[in-house]
Amino acid sequence: MSKLWGGRFTKQTDKLVEEYTASITFDKELAEEDIQGSLAHVTMLGKQGILPAEDVETIKDGLKRALQRLQQGEIEFSVSNEDIHMNIEKALIDDIGAVGGKLHTGRSRNDQVATDMHLYLRKRVVEFVDLLHKLQTALTEQAQANLDTIVPGYTHLQRAQPILFAHHLMAYVSMFGRDIERLQDSYKRIDTLPLGAGALAGTTFPIDRHFVASQLNFERVYENSLDAVSDRDFILEFLADASIIMMHLSRLSEELVMWSSTEFRFVELDDAFCTGSSIMPQKKNPDVPELVRGKTGRVYGNLMGLLTVLKSLPLAYNKDMQEDKEGMFDTVRTMQGALQLFAPMIATMKVNKDRMRQAVNQDFSNATDIADFLVGKGLPFRQAHEVIGKTVLYCIENNKYLLDLTLDEFKQFSELFDDRIFAILQPEAVVDARDVYGGTARGQVSEAIGRALQQQGLTASWVAEYMEKSK
Repeated sequence: MSKLWGGRFTKQTDKLVEEYTASITFDKELAEEDIQGSLAHVTMLGKQGILPAEDVETIKDGLKRALQRLQQGEIEFSVSNEDIHMNIEKALIDDIGAVGGKLHTGRSRNDQVATDMHLYLRKRVVEFVDLLHKLQTALTEQAQANLDTIVPGYTHLQRAQPILFAHHLMAYVSMFGRDIERLQDSYKRIDTLPLGAGALAGTTFPIDRHFVASQLNFERVYENSLDAVSDRDFILEFLADASIIMMHLSRLSEELVMWSSTEFRFVELDDAFCTGSSIMPQKKNPDVPELVRGKTGRVYGNLMGLLTVLKSLPLAYNKDMQEDKEGMFDTVRTMQGALQLFAPMIATMKVNKDRMRQAVNQDFSNATDIADFLVGKGLPFRQAHEVIGKTVLYCIENNKYLLDLTLDEFKQFSELFDDRIFAILQPEAVVDARDVYGGTARGQVSEAIGRALQQQGLTASWVAEYMEKSK
């Protein structure tokens, strides 16, 4: 079968070359975007008088039928047609005849594929903001339910200071909030139309690129035709944002795996998000967070892969850039799966408040507060640090915790101790003493939840607005 571009060639493409260079096996995922862009393009060709109105209507009708057939799974894609653009155009020509060949007037596959990817990522970014918003909501609701739940806070994975479990969860709300901001900011650069740049230099036809932009709801148009067809920064930025999101999910996954272990027993994940063992009937494995943790690496790899493809690549389009899609599609699928599961997994998670409180009572995470007490009595912090270090050592040697000591035992280490020390050492007092903006005191965490809820409302409004815009 002759290629749509085969006029200059005297030989058929080698079968192995066809298979090696074809992208239809993966870029068929851009089919709806390709038709969407073509409808806007041919409408513009008619508006500008480049194609007669009769041809424009025939092509538009054919494209709409192609979209219906696509959605019904009736279009068969062929490697011999190389990519999604040629497959759609071939289907169109088979349907409406030679007039379908006029669709490609004033454009190239180079600006066409770039447009498809802008349309594709624009939708995905809004969807991911929505999924992150749902995850934030689940975390915030768990935080609201655990405003009085105290848990050990860790540094170096060693117990450090008591904190509210709600405070810990709200740390992830903040992380995912930054992820949302990054995606929203990247939307500005995705929302730029490359169509009309041609292969690299524009076109001799009197096209109206801004009209096409308005048809496709793009905010801006690329100002340089070379840049328009060779830019993949918007994909790199998405992959970088996705890598950070997956890193945050992986950190939370690691904590869920630890917290749900017998050694911690801080939380229990719902049965719907766990699996069992084929040999050990007692097992309940946290497979979802484990797999999210494991899949993070492939998202990192997709970012590094595209960075390497673009390194030293001369302007404008090169076949190397065909490698921009598979990693992008894989990242989208990987992150969709993770985020779709995470929100309901967090929402149904059971918190073992008693076990967390027991852990707080059986450690020395309130030691800093004793040092602060002595500092308040006038002792320099470094000396107070040494006093408390010796006090903790005494407890370890005598199998006690700080709240187990008598006042006389405290006074062995400093005469500055008095009865107030026992109230200061209570976990609730330790937590509420951190009454600074961003601290773990109950009042501060409650205010943080209020601020988060307000921001989540704004995010929901953004999603509603841009979901409509990106259709």
